[in-house]
Amino acid sequence: MYLPLSDNLDIQHLSRLFDNKSECYKLFWFQAIVNQIINGKDHFTYEELVDEMIADAWYMVSEYHLNLGPKDNLEIAVKCVQNISGMKPSEKKEVLLDFLHTCTDKEVRRIKRILIENVPYRLQAPFLEDLKGKSWEVSKKDLISRINQEKSLIYYFRLYDGMNTVITIQPKWMDYIVKNQEIIKGWLQYHMIIYLQKRNPSVPGIADKLYPPRERKLDKVKKYWGMLVELQPVHEIYANIELTKKDMSIDHFVPWSYVAHDEFWNLHPTTRSINSKKSNHLPDWEKYFSLFCMMEYFSYSMLWKNDRLHEEFDKCAKEHLNNHDIQQKLYRPGLKKEEFTDRLSEIVLPVYQSAKNSGFSNWVLCDERAE
Repeated sequence: MYLPLSDNLDIQHLSRLFDNKSECYKLFWFQAIVNQIINGKDHFTYEELVDEMIADAWYMVSEYHLNLGPKDNLEIAVKCVQNISGMKPSEKKEVLLDFLHTCTDKEVRRIKRILIENVPYRLQAPFLEDLKGKSWEVSKKDLISRINQEKSLIYYFRLYDGMNTVITIQPKWMDYIVKNQEIIKGWLQYHMIIYLQKRNPSVPGIADKLYPPRERKLDKVKKYWGMLVELQPVHEIYANIELTKKDMSIDHFVPWSYVAHDEFWNLHPTTRSINSKKSNHLPDWEKYFSLFCMMEYFSYSMLWKNDRLHEEFDKCAKEHLNNHDIQQKLYRPGLKKEEFTDRLSEIVLPVYQSAKNSGFSNWVLCDERAE
């Protein structure tokens, strides 16, 4: 992916910012800088940028359970903040930033200092071709003094003062980033996806896990199940509650936070209250999967008995059955219950196990009384 050219800026060196990265810090540091610039700021402290890094990594780590790297300190920072704050995985970014701005926890402060140890200086290494080997191994004040002598850098440093150190963006670079912000954000996303996919080789939908969860469009699926519950009583699988159209919610058996899709074979109805309780946890396999299979087979059986229901299924399939092989394997006519169950298990179990291996926790509904 290429960046827009410029007559008076060194775009070749800019394009090499992420050539040498064993950890994620450069990606998140530069993304934090771009975010601040787009918000109209041309100078900011280390602390502001580190807070932005933690907030940007929050959803990836806490909601999606992505691995940022072996013993990665940004990942550790997110988990530490989550433990001491009790904030939910889907917390809004502005709430996170407010908390981080006032947080005085010693462990959080310690990890923040680790995050600024090298990245503020190393990010611009492609521009600093004369700085090699032991030239980097000097005090931070001396390193800043040396870097500030260079020409045409993206940013320069004010007097070193730990987390209060200020970096200042050069006007020409600020104009370039603002003008080309959509392309630069796309370029950043590209490098972020490559990095995260390498660290999470078995995790699907990495591109959908860079930012907070988006609202899913499940209207067609909800309409299908709504029609079904009007044809015949349906009891949801977690508390055996009879469902109504009014209080129906569509649940992803394996959480969307892992699968990052809305495929029909992973969806089933429950109540709004139970769906909220389940959140992004994995339902206990031994307790719930057989019930899930019964629900799905009931749906499968009914769609072949009722033409109107089959019409609604066909509408769902256009949007929520994107794998032709699975559609032919699971929804062709004439399957017996045992055969359907075996096929559904073959599809769901590997995804379920992979989500479990990624850290999604086991869940059982504690209060199974009707609500």
